[in-house]
Formats: sequence, structure tokens, C-alpha cells
Amino acid sequence: MSAPSAAASPTAVLIGLGLWLVVAVMLGASGRLQALQPPLPQLTLLALTAGALWTTARVPAVRAWALTVDVRTLVAFHLTRFVGSYFLVLYGRGELPYAFAVPGGWGDILVASLALLLLLSGPPETARRLRAYVFWNVLGLLDILFVVATAARLAFAAPASMEALLRLPLSLLPTFLVPLIITSHVLLAMRLARAGPAR
Repeated sequence: MSAPSAAASPTAVLIGLGLWLVVAVMLGASGRLQALQPPLPQLTLLALTAGALWTTARVPAVRAWALTVDVRTLVAFHLTRFVGSYFLVLYGRGELPYAFAVPGGWGDILVASLALLLLLSGPPETARRLRAYVFWNVLGLLDILFVVATAARLAFAAPASMEALLRLPLSLLPTFLVPLIITSHVLLAMRLARAGPAR
């Protein structure tokens, strides 16, 4: 019975993520997010992140996948953080403030670039690679928490300055991508804590 369940886990996860993405796109396209004022966008992000963490820990199919998926798959997901380059574009257009777009944009580009280097180096099967994965995971988590905190601070001070994050395509950050990024960092920390150098 365990083999079929494990085999079905990736499919269940992909279907769940696909449905979540569709809902996030529809919500962004509806324009309803733009009507939200702080702290509602921030609470939405927190609720989605908590929901993703709870699902990973409690839903059997998702938990089975999370405990067995190649850690490089989790790292590869962070290549999406090259979206930081778009922050810089929007700053150049005057649509995002410097305090968010430039530090956050370059931080995400750095984390995504290092993720690519990790993937090229191979799995964390040696002590050196394991340390590199752990360092990257800590750096990536600190970066995304900095981005979230900065966005919240600026939104509370001047809601209009962060309106770009409430319309497509950037509305997918608080409603889809950022909760998954934070969840994947937590999952990676757990997986790497259990890992060890190849014998």
C-alpha cells in the first residue's frame, strides 16, 4: 500500500500547486487585491504561508513527497527569484520604491544565482556541499524575510508605493510564490539537518 501512495504524491502535489496558481491568477486578474489596504495583504501572505506549512506537515501525500523529493528540486524552485530583476525594471519606471526594489531585487538575483551554482555542483552528498546548501538556505530565508518585512513597512507607511505588488504579475508573489519560497526554506532546513556526508 505504501508504494502506490508514494508514487501518487508528486501528482497530488502538482495538482494542488496548479489549482493554487490558477486561483492566484484569477484573484490577481479580478482586481480585488488592489482594493485591499494594510494589514489585509500582509495577513493574506501570513495565512497562505501558514497554510502551506500546515499542509506540508499534515497532509499525508504532501508530507510523503516532502520527505522524499530530491532537495535539488526544492532548490531549483528558487530560480524563480530571478524575478528580482523585474523589481529593478519597475524601480526604473518609478513604480516601486528604491528601498524595496533595489535591495530586494539584487538580493533575490543573488540567491537565485547561488541556487543555480548549487544545482551545477551536485547534490549535498559531501560535507563541503552540505555546508554550501545550508549556507545558501539560511541566506535565502533571511533575504525573503527581509523582502517581506520591507514590503510591509513601506505598505503601511505609503500604501500607494507598493500597489504594483497587488496587480498581476507581481500579485502572484504574496498570493503564491512567497508562501512557497518560505515553506521550501523550512522544508530544506529539515531535510538538510537530516542529511550527512556520503559514506
